[in-house]
Amino acid sequence: MSRVSGFSVRIFIPTGNPEELRIVDNFNWTGIGLVFPRPLYAAVRDRDELKRAGVYVLWGYEDFGQRLNVYIGEGDPIRSRLDQHVKDPDKDFWTHAVVFVSKDQNLNKAHIKYLESRLVQLANDSKRANLLNKNQPQYCRLSEAEIVDAEGFLENMLLCLPIIGLNIFEKSKITDSGDLILRAKGVEARGVYTAEGFIVLAGSQAVKSEVPSIHSSIAKLRRELVETGVLTEDGDYYRFTEDYRFNSPSSAAGVVLGRSARGPEVWKDNRNRTLSQIMESQIAGNNSEV
Repeated sequence: MSRVSGFSVRIFIPTGNPEELRIVDNFNWTGIGLVFPRPLYAAVRDRDELKRAGVYVLWGYEDFGQRLNVYIGEGDPIRSRLDQHVKDPDKDFWTHAVVFVSKDQNLNKAHIKYLESRLVQLANDSKRANLLNKNQPQYCRLSEAEIVDAEGFLENMLLCLPIIGLNIFEKSKITDSGDLILRAKGVEARGVYTAEGFIVLAGSQAVKSEVPSIHSSIAKLRRELVETGVLTEDGDYYRFTEDYRFNSPSSAAGVVLGRSARGPEVWKDNRNRTLSQIMESQIAGNNSEV
């Protein structure tokens, strides 16, 4: 999906507290998004936006904060579906929600089911979160013109979501050619440190064995990456089948090495400088220009 080089998004905070309800839109879009923490749902549920047809995303970090758990849904109206999720013990994972509806109420059931299916497809393809939807929703039959309209609505949603901290619907983009290397325990991994996080590149290796003291969150993440096919067996080690984004250099190093590791000290460039040293030199260089 194409992206414009620049765009404007407006975030309105009714209470003045950015941790509470946020309303997201832009000037050239018929849609509007509401972002709120779960404890405030009772205060938000009577808003007119939740009485309309729309799509929503529920999310919350795992116990140790390594990966997001995400559920994507649709409702007509949205409020009835969210009421069910609040009461459902199997949906206890979510701490935040975002809902998207149309300002002019032009989204019908077919539109929102199309949008739900596309979001699930994108989240599955990106593999940047634990998607808790059990099935891939089926597209509803739309005309060619309606598909263009729905895709336009989707594109604006995808512009807004990273701004509220939900960057899970696109695969990681490599924008920096400065590879970092981790060589240890008979494996070699390569990665880059970007604005999106630390990305381990496809073809990198990871150990199969884990030390007994490995942090449970790292062990769980390694299992998930094997189950989803990001890590696949290749002889005596695992191999990354695709570029994969981690929250930090340390979590990336932990998965590669099967143990806790200080990422800024073990990832090095081709001059054998650690990531810490590289960042320090960049800061020093910027200060010298002031």
